[in-house]
Amino acid sequence: MDTILIIDRAGTIPKPLEMALADSGHRIDIRAAARAALQDVDWDEYHLVIADTDLPGMDYAQLLAEIRSQTPHLPVIATAETGSVRGAVAAMQAGAVDYLLKPVHPETLVLALQRAIVPADDGCAPVETPVSGTRDKRIVTRDPQVRELLQLAENVAQSQATVLILGESGTGKELLAAYIHHHSTVSAHPFVALNCAALPEQLAESELFGHEKGAFTGAVGRKIGKFELASQGTILLDEISEMALPLQAKLLRVLQEKEIDRLGGHQPVPVDTRVIAVSNVDLKQAVAEGKFRKDLYYRINVIPFTLPPLRS
Repeated sequence: MDTILIIDRAGTIPKPLEMALADSGHRIDIRAAARAALQDVDWDEYHLVIADTDLPGMDYAQLLAEIRSQTPHLPVIATAETGSVRGAVAAMQAGAVDYLLKPVHPETLVLALQRAIVPADDGCAPVETPVSGTRDKRIVTRDPQVRELLQLAENVAQSQATVLILGESGTGKELLAAYIHHHSTVSAHPFVALNCAALPEQLAESELFGHEKGAFTGAVGRKIGKFELASQGTILLDEISEMALPLQAKLLRVLQEKEIDRLGGHQPVPVDTRVIAVSNVDLKQAVAEGKFRKDLYYRINVIPFTLPPLRS
């Protein structure tokens, strides 16, 4: 029987939740104050913690840091009265493995517990990413840090916020982008990947935004660009640091106005496309060196992910 510590300012939980936990074989211990819990409990007794993000007297990140110092591998689920993408990201970055909105449905809570409490011999369970463009590859990991990243990815996938994925070559950045798309509300729509480093400079704008017939020599017909192909879905901009500065300015306008201009076109074309940007270089450093626009960096860095190197 797994023992769960619940830290909630009310000092109690709704009866349906209590019954659902008991029926699924969990024993619970409830505390109303974070500091009292930190001082009084024997952390080795617990298999999981459920903690409210709005506890009096202690910041949530501080609470999770204290729990981590006591028991580094003890999973924590965050609960909140009101939710937002930034709230979920803050909780997950602080170390929570899941983020649930109150009132929590009993079935939702039980499923969250099943995901969070992983048996010791099940650390290599694969996470499927059956997404177009990845040839049905899988993410397989034993790394707790990567598992937390995947859980965070599932949470932020529900929003349309722009995502920035950083990491060294070969760490699976495109797979993570596909994973986010697969768990999003637009997963039935296209997932279009574009390698910015492979774009010929003279054709880059046409590849991204398309062109009309006669827009330039050789434009014998209308071409639909990647942004339109990914409409209502997701576009992956790989190696975005390699995008030329003039094209960065046009991309910034697309992100701000939600519309593109085909080369040779006479009116803007609205697009509803979720953008995931990927880079294997430090974009902050690229901004400092004048190689990447600062305003574009802040526009794409809404929800950042950093994948650990394979050697770690």
